[in-house]
Amino acid sequence: MNARNAGQALILNIRRNSLDDGPGIRTTVFFKGCPLNCIWCHNPESKKAKPELSYDAAVCVGCGTCAWGCPESAISENNPYFVDREKCSLCFKCAEACPSRALKRMGTPMTVAEVVESALKDAAFYRSSGGGVTLSGGEPTAYMEFCSELMSELCSAGVDTLVETCGLFDFDRFSLLILPYASRIFIDIKLMDSARHKEMCGADNRVILSNARRLIEASAQGGPEILPRIPLIPGATDTDENLAASAAFLMDCGATRVSLLSYNPTWTDKMRMLGEETKFAASSWTSAEKMESCRAFFKDFEIVR
Repeated sequence: MNARNAGQALILNIRRNSLDDGPGIRTTVFFKGCPLNCIWCHNPESKKAKPELSYDAAVCVGCGTCAWGCPESAISENNPYFVDREKCSLCFKCAEACPSRALKRMGTPMTVAEVVESALKDAAFYRSSGGGVTLSGGEPTAYMEFCSELMSELCSAGVDTLVETCGLFDFDRFSLLILPYASRIFIDIKLMDSARHKEMCGADNRVILSNARRLIEASAQGGPEILPRIPLIPGATDTDENLAASAAFLMDCGATRVSLLSYNPTWTDKMRMLGEETKFAASSWTSAEKMESCRAFFKDFEIVR
């Protein structure tokens, strides 16, 4: 069944009590599926718009329960990543049987009502802290109608809504379905060079930059708060050339605020849990010195942490 045609969306996770995805105490809904394929994606388990199986060797107790119950004989400690992905049929019987949750299903179809019910459990915390619900991913706009209905329900309940987006979406549909319900929108600006963006993110950046400009203009005319964010990826987005070009673009758009996101190398561990490797070499967090040098390009902006 296609979750998008059944009044459902594929949800990776609903994280409660989040302090990192907008103001106040928030519940973050992570959607699974993204139109981009960034080679450094901090949530690689959210990229594919289909369920996946994750294996975490660090919490495995070696009991063998998963292997005994696998109908495809796809599980063995002799496999490079424990699970033979060619044999695995994604029945998830192993994840259901795993006592330590070393094996997990990544991606579950949920209805709007189910997500709303989960989110409203913490409504009192939203009210007391100025928080709310953040839609993240993956890419929430891959489920535009679902998000529109979800945000409408949350707004009716007096809940602040925030959308984190990669920016690759149809602006007219976004304006109709998402903008009326969004209090805030965080949009990522990665690489200014279109060819480089296509090489490293799987698509060129023309639609993304156009959407960013239009959102910033809409915000200046009374629309929702827009915060451009630049993930600092070593040797890619954090170069002097890219940062200077990003600052010039945002200044030309009329932006006054920006967020610089420190590089987090732990995504490579998540890749291995999915049975994949990466050739991307950066393996260290962004240093304090590097952060300061990056901030220097945005001295005319309010830098939001």
